Parts: sequence; C-alpha cells; structure tokens
Amino acid sequence: MYPYSEKTKNLINQIGSGDVGYIPKAITCAIKNLDLIAANEDLPEDVRNQAAFAAANLALSDYNDD
Repeated sequence: MYPYSEKTKNLINQIGSGDVGYIPKAITCAIKNLDLIAANEDLPEDVRNQAAFAAANLALSDYNDD
C-alpha cells in the first residue's frame, strides 16, 4: 500500500469500517477536490500546482465514473 499520511489512513479505515460514507464516484470527487485546492489562493503556489497537475492528469485519464 502507498505510504499515505495518517489523516488519509484514518479515513481509509473509517470508510472501510462503514463509519464514514463511501462515495461511488470517487475519481470525480477527487478531481473536484483537487481543483478546489488548485483554485485556493490562500494555499502556497507549489501545493496549488501539484493539485492542478493531479486533477488534470485524472481528467485526461481513461476513468469512467458513470
């Protein structure tokens, strides 16, 4: 498993146990949230650039959340 942050690992455990709801269209959710991070001018530019890069790559990938 990828070495996720503690915050992400905690949510993985909560979603897996049913304590937090699972989102079926998870890739679309990820793209939207990465885009929100990219648009947030209060965050450092390098963080915004990383989020935008990840969002763009996901958007151009062959994902299908239908």
